[in-house]
Amino acid sequence: MQLCVRRKAHGVTLTPSGSQVLRHARQILRQAEDLENSTSGQGPLTGALSLGCYVTLAPTVLPPLLQRFTALHPELNIDFTEDTQDVLQQRLLAGELDLAILYDMAVMPELARLVLYTIRPHVVLRADHAMAQQPAVSLRELEPEPMVLLDAPPSSHNTLAIYEQLDLVPNVAYRPTTYEVTRALVGRGMGYALLVQRPLNDRTYDGNQVVIKEIIEPVPDARVLIAWPRAIRLNQRAEAFVRYCQDDITSFAPQLAGTSSASPARVNP
Repeated sequence: MQLCVRRKAHGVTLTPSGSQVLRHARQILRQAEDLENSTSGQGPLTGALSLGCYVTLAPTVLPPLLQRFTALHPELNIDFTEDTQDVLQQRLLAGELDLAILYDMAVMPELARLVLYTIRPHVVLRADHAMAQQPAVSLRELEPEPMVLLDAPPSSHNTLAIYEQLDLVPNVAYRPTTYEVTRALVGRGMGYALLVQRPLNDRTYDGNQVVIKEIIEPVPDARVLIAWPRAIRLNQRAEAFVRYCQDDITSFAPQLAGTSSASPARVNP
């Protein structure tokens, strides 16, 4: 069968058959590493674990997770990547990633998942905003004000769905694609934002102060999960990582203080 196609000025690309063979080859190589580890005795985990993480989760989830898990398995190398959920899911199904940490939003049915924790969305305001001293704010009252919409799928879709459920139409003024640019625009008084992640620092990169406010209206909690392809058997490294996530949720959910809450970890088959 033909695995590759060479196109002028575009190099070599895989055919659909080539992509399928590549997925199987990656799986075979990982299983071969497992076989080598199992036949050499109950030694430490070695090799590489390929981990993906949604871009806005990465700054708060990855550092403590990598630090604590690699301390337990110092001979294991974690190769991580940050991207949007659609890209990470495609890379999971292509065999390029072992696992990915995602929001439970628009997750493909081909992926198995383990729910790690839940967190409630919140509003971010400039520190001197007229509502900054209120314990909670209303999206209905904020509706006419300019909004900074984080446009990194599926965050933007989830935010707009919240407004639609409340029969509101946000006045979107800016659509940044990164979390910190969103906070920086809010810090300069250019609008408010509805976000999920809760960094401990209330200062933006350029030194402006922002505040987090709870939302008066009922809004659904966001669930954070770890996912992998149903059709692929997890290797020893990935299994160890998933077990670690089940046993120590708070190590990669530093924002569980306050209104966030850890949920009992469970696997959706």
